[in-house]
Amino acid sequence: MSKIIIAIDGPAGSGKSTLAKMVAERLGFTYLDTGAMYRAITYLAIREGIVDDEEAVSKFILGLDVTLKYENGVTRVFVNGEELTDYIRTPEVNGKVSEISAMPAVRKELVRMQQQMGKVGNIVAEGRDTTTVVFPDANVKIYLIASVDVRAERRHKEYMEKGVDIDIEEVKENLRKRDAIDSGREISPLTRAENAIEVDTSSLSVDEEFEILIENIKKKINL
Repeated sequence: MSKIIIAIDGPAGSGKSTLAKMVAERLGFTYLDTGAMYRAITYLAIREGIVDDEEAVSKFILGLDVTLKYENGVTRVFVNGEELTDYIRTPEVNGKVSEISAMPAVRKELVRMQQQMGKVGNIVAEGRDTTTVVFPDANVKIYLIASVDVRAERRHKEYMEKGVDIDIEEVKENLRKRDAIDSGREISPLTRAENAIEVDTSSLSVDEEFEILIENIKKKINL
C-alpha cells in the first residue's frame, strides 16, 4: 500500500479522535489530528489577546510552523518549537476554536499545511472538513454522527477525567454553538461528503464503532 488516505469527519464529540487513532494503530498508518492544529492557533490567539480580532489573527498565523507528533496515544502539538499540548483542550479553547476555524485566512493556511502532511500517504486524518476540503480524493471517507446529548456526555467525561469541573449543560450548549458555527461558516463548512460512509455512534460502544469502520475500510481498500 502507498499513498492511502483515510479521512474521518463529523461534529465535535462524535468520536473522530478515538476512532482515528484506533484505525491508524491497527493499520500502521500515521494519525493526523487536524483539530489539534486549530486548537493550537486558538490557544495562542487567546494568549496574545487577539482571539476576537480576525485581522490580527490572520496576520499572526502567517509564517507559523505547526508540527504534530503522535506518541503513546497523545497528539503532541508544537508551534514554532513551543509545545502546547497541555493547553489546547480546555473549555476556554473549546469555546473559541470554531470561531477561529471559521476565519478564511486560518483555514487556508492550515489546510495548506495538512495537505502537505498528507503527501506522504498512509495516513488517517480526522477533522471537520477532511473529507470535503482537505482530502477530497481520500481513498476512504467516513462521516461520524451522534446525538448532542451523547456527545455532551462524552465531552463532559473527558473534562472530569482531566479534573476540569464544568456543568454538562454548559458542555451541551458549547457543542450546539460549535455545530452552528461549523455547519454555517462560509469557508469549508462541516458537511457530509456525498461518497462518505455515515456511521451513527450514538448507541454503539467504541469497539463496535471500530469494527464497523474497519469493515467498511476493508471494502474500499485492499488490506
